Amino acid sequence: MKLAEIKILDNGPLVASGVTLVDGEGKQLETKDQVYLCRCGLSGNKPFCDGSHKGKFESNVRA
Repeated sequence: MKLAEIKILDNGPLVASGVTLVDGEGKQLETKDQVYLCRCGLSGNKPFCDGSHKGKFESNVRA
């Protein structure tokens, strides 16, 4: 059993490790051990982050 972890980066993406990504049709997306997921909606490679957020997205999440 793998342990999943998702980190929320300030002004940036979600960093997910130990996860399996599945699309809306149930097909598994090919990923690496750690993936960067778009949180701003500006990426041209969704669901993955391509850095488009830089200077255009602000969010500092705290527990």
